[in-house]
Amino acid sequence: MKDSNVKTNKSPRRGHHEGNIRQRSDGRWEVRLSAGMDYKTGKAKRTSTCCNTRQEAIAILQEQAYNVRVNGWRDPLSLNLDQWYNHWLDAYMRDRVKQSTFVSYKGYYTRHYWVLGKTTLKKLEPALLQDFFNYKYREEELSPKTLRNMLMALHKCLQQAVKERLLVSNPCEAVTLPTQQKPEIAVFTNDQQRAVVQASYRHRYGVFIRLDLATGLRIGELLALKWEDIDLAGGQMQIRRTINRLAKYEEAADGNRTEIVIDTPKTRNAKRTIPLTRGMIDELRRWRSVQLADQAAAGESYRDDGFVVTNELGKFFEQRTFKDCYDRILKEAGVGHFTFHALRHTFATRALERGMDYKTLSAVLGHYSVAFTMDTYVHSMDDHKRREMDKMDDLFAMPVELSVERQPYPVLLRLTPEGCTAHLPDFPKLQITAPTMDAALLAAKQQIEKALRQYRYPPAPTKQEQIVVPENCVLVLMKAG
Repeated sequence: MKDSNVKTNKSPRRGHHEGNIRQRSDGRWEVRLSAGMDYKTGKAKRTSTCCNTRQEAIAILQEQAYNVRVNGWRDPLSLNLDQWYNHWLDAYMRDRVKQSTFVSYKGYYTRHYWVLGKTTLKKLEPALLQDFFNYKYREEELSPKTLRNMLMALHKCLQQAVKERLLVSNPCEAVTLPTQQKPEIAVFTNDQQRAVVQASYRHRYGVFIRLDLATGLRIGELLALKWEDIDLAGGQMQIRRTINRLAKYEEAADGNRTEIVIDTPKTRNAKRTIPLTRGMIDELRRWRSVQLADQAAAGESYRDDGFVVTNELGKFFEQRTFKDCYDRILKEAGVGHFTFHALRHTFATRALERGMDYKTLSAVLGHYSVAFTMDTYVHSMDDHKRREMDKMDDLFAMPVELSVERQPYPVLLRLTPEGCTAHLPDFPKLQITAPTMDAALLAAKQQIEKALRQYRYPPAPTKQEQIVVPENCVLVLMKAG
């Protein structure tokens, strides 16, 4: 028999996704629910589930309605951040951004935003988000850069909710983050660079350290190079792809969470053509001969996929593996620890020191704007400005006839097993060491002239009769100017 509590009159029409339950003629209970549109047929989707009791039917209806709200239609009053953020990732980000970007956005939720997951969108007020970011900065000591990236992802997520009228405004727009201090970039000094280059010649893969110092490639761009990208006859190479190990969109059944991804660069400007120096062209030709020798030795075990940076069996390198080779070269060079990116910074710094303009440098590095290049390497611009301003000294130097520049200054020279040292009594802070006497005299003359330009009233030369010449020393009187 039918349940006596069930009304037999026709019930009012249900709202979208509310569903209904009814008792069938066989005594069982049926749960029916509208679940959106079937885009293949153009008809409405409907579900039908049968059970034995009314209580079971009510529970099934509540569960199915919840699932529809999460995966399909969304109630703005009950939708929480967990539901919306993950829907936004899958519906709007998965097929529109690079895998690395998708993984970063997903990681922000799993590592940080999950604590706000049960909060409905309507309750994500600016004050709540401001407290959240303040905590992340003060207590967890996240960097301003990390916080900025996190906020950018959340802003995009909630902006989509605004577009779909799930929110009136985006609460992220009212959040204030701590000011980011510009980090100092690590650059090899000239001496350190020479040491690294010298050490690189003793290693199989040292040619790629030198290539990076000559082109400023990112490590992912370097390892993804193929011979089809390099025109040795034309003296140039094209940057078309990058290689990274990234987290997978979804964890595999075997538990493997990462995979090697070879993809195009993130930005349009990162795809670029870089000229090669004549010396680097010769080095790459020699490396190609090494690869051919590897292939002959390995036989069928060799895997030729066209990559430039390969091991003895033709396999390309992962970043972490190649960084081990790089670290060994640094250790042998005795320069301490530097990230691989320091090679890129060093290339840019040396290019500016040699007069390359910022527009050209920005194009070679693949930056998205010249302004970013100038901001990143502002230290090099400061050094350049200082050198240019030093040239203005001549405008304010004392007239020659009123100065002491034409008077001779004493220089004490001492020959040593290592070369020759020069001591200037009138400029005690200047200490000169050179391999030969001629080189020491030339350096002394240059140092005297430089010192004189720094004085408004240069010191008068010490008279010859006042100088005590030590044993094994030679006195030379030198005129500046």
